[in-house]
Order: sequence, then structure tokens, then C-alpha cells
Amino acid sequence: MDAGNEEITMVLRPMEEEDADSVAALTGMLGYERPVEDIQQWIAGLAGRRETQRAWVASLEGEVVGWIEASVELRLQTAAFTLIGGLVVKEGLRGRGIGRRLCECVERWSCEQGIGKVRVTSRSTREAAHRFYQRDGYEVTKTSLVFEKLVFEKKMEG
Repeated sequence: MDAGNEEITMVLRPMEEEDADSVAALTGMLGYERPVEDIQQWIAGLAGRRETQRAWVASLEGEVVGWIEASVELRLQTAAFTLIGGLVVKEGLRGRGIGRRLCECVERWSCEQGIGKVRVTSRSTREAAHRFYQRDGYEVTKTSLVFEKLVFEKKMEG
């Protein structure tokens, strides 16, 4: 086989603390800046939430090029569903099936939890993401606004 035609194998695996730097960089591509230390702590905390929250990464030749995280949502007003809280694939690698494969991780996990519905929200300006989800069989079921209120400000030590 010609070296230029070698197939690169993508590995999908659970997110690990050692992935924090790469995950932080990818998170920035979504428009969210979060300190690596905070991301590392979040990943470490997944061990205690394994039944209700998971996160996976996609790597090519050892480089993390995408991630997805999901949680089981138990709401009074609806049946349980799995919520994709975030999905990102490195710029320049989108359109190669990486996001689809990450979604499959969530969908499989959701089925294992006995939950038949997966939901995802996407910022109104992310039209390419909307097309991705719709091509993958997700349907728009409602449009919402998000409201936040800062109830205290976390003080930086130092």
C-alpha cells in the first residue's frame, strides 16, 4: 500500500484527566474558555457520576481531535432523556464522520441506560451543526431562549 493511501485509525475512548489540555483547546473552538485545571477536575469527577454522565474523546494517531459529553436528565415534566451537553470536532477535520461516531457512543450508552431518547441543543448561530444533527436523524422539536442569573461571583484566589 502506498504511504499516501494508508488509512488512519480513529480511536474512541472515555475521556481521561490526561486529555484536559486537548479538551480545553477544543472547548475554545466552541467559544467557551475554561481553565485546564477546571476541566481536569470535571473529568476526575466523572468517576462518581458514571451512571448519569459520560464523556468520550476521538483521537487520530494519539491526538485528541474531538469530544462529546452527555448526561441522563430526570425531569418532573418529561420522561427521562439523554442530553448531549457538548460536541466538538477539531476545525479542518469536520465532515469526516468523527462527530457521527461520537454521537453513536452517546446513543449506545443511552440505550444501555434504558433511555430511548437523545436530545441535543445547539446555539441558533451554529447552522452547520444544525445541518449535521438533522442529517443524523435528529429533529427540531422546539426553539428556546436561555436565561441566566449570576447569584454569586466566584472569587479568584491569589
